[in-house]
Amino acid sequence: MSKSFRNSLLGAVIISASLVPHAFAETTLNALFMAQAAYSEDDVRAMTEAFQKANPDIKVNLEFVPYEGLHDKTVLAQGSGGGYDIVLFDVIWPAEYAENKVLVDVSSRVTDEMKKGVLPGAWTTVEYNGAYYGMPWILDTKYLFYNKKILKEAGIDAPPKTWDELTADAKIIKDKGLLETPIAWSWAQAEAAICDYTTLVSAYGGDFLKDGKPDFQNGGGLDALKYMVSSYESGLTNPNSKEFLEEDVRSVFQNGEAAFALNWTYMYNLANDPKESKVAGDVGVVPAPGVEGKSTVSAVNGSMGLGIPTASKHPDEAWKYIVYMTSQTVQNQYAKLSLPIWASSYSDPAVTAGQEELIAAAKEGLAAMYPRPTTPRYQELSAALQQGIQEALLGQASPEDALKAAADNSGL
Repeated sequence: MSKSFRNSLLGAVIISASLVPHAFAETTLNALFMAQAAYSEDDVRAMTEAFQKANPDIKVNLEFVPYEGLHDKTVLAQGSGGGYDIVLFDVIWPAEYAENKVLVDVSSRVTDEMKKGVLPGAWTTVEYNGAYYGMPWILDTKYLFYNKKILKEAGIDAPPKTWDELTADAKIIKDKGLLETPIAWSWAQAEAAICDYTTLVSAYGGDFLKDGKPDFQNGGGLDALKYMVSSYESGLTNPNSKEFLEEDVRSVFQNGEAAFALNWTYMYNLANDPKESKVAGDVGVVPAPGVEGKSTVSAVNGSMGLGIPTASKHPDEAWKYIVYMTSQTVQNQYAKLSLPIWASSYSDPAVTAGQEELIAAAKEGLAAMYPRPTTPRYQELSAALQQGIQEALLGQASPEDALKAAADNSGL
């Protein structure tokens, strides 16, 4: 073979190779998500596939874990020198993550358009000491769900507006033999119980901390736990609530075994789906009740954000993915299990159609969201409180003693 022919053949191979589309994505991102509540796994996969189609040079590997595994997975991966490029994080973690440099400060990447368009309360999800550690993605609080059919059969004209009314209504339902235990809660020894407790703390006007020290053992914090214990001991609350997480509550409510349930946004459309639920069409939702003389509604900030771990080697591509996932277009398209972070979405018929009752409840509930304490030692505080709540429910300690012990063991 002549030298000139060999060179021309080599040139042809190089040119033809350059015309062949890339067989593999240039950048692979690893993303950690939650396998329960809010957006479904199918939703997240569909969003991600659309992103990859629009960005063929980026591939996203998705991993889903139960909420209880999110925090530790994120921190352990960081310690091993990488693993994730995008992580879902709870509103309670930015303080710890910022102090320990787990997440990238993305303040310089957040545009004015984002700042103006996103609901102000949503930014609290990702903010710590004036910096942003991600984009808010799931805007959520707990609502009071009720079974319209059961309330009608009991002669109850409207859902309760106070927690005392809820107790009275549940007693009417029980006394009429409609349900043995009309109320379902998420009171397992997990963060779910803290969210229910926080909702009640907000109703009773309590404080978690005062001057950086625990204060939940006093005032409204103590009243909140007393209400939980009273509801449990009265026989109006499903006794298995002490082991329930949110999905257990949804299952019980959807089976028609609860007249009242506290749960996140996602339950509304699932419980109204005839393929999923025995009570479809009878599901009502209102903001969680208040306490006479103290509050009109109650709510916990259960929002979550998407952030970039500092160990990520692809922060630019990760941010591109986060911007897509949190965009108004995508959020409006998937607004049935999680409501958008964008203010103008709530006047968009594509978002509100078919869930007007939920949107009405959201306008009140989201405006009243009460934060769990902002502290780098939140995990210790939460664990101590979870134990205290469980001991009080089981009658192993009085509410006073349980909360005093939790305060002593909180690490603060």
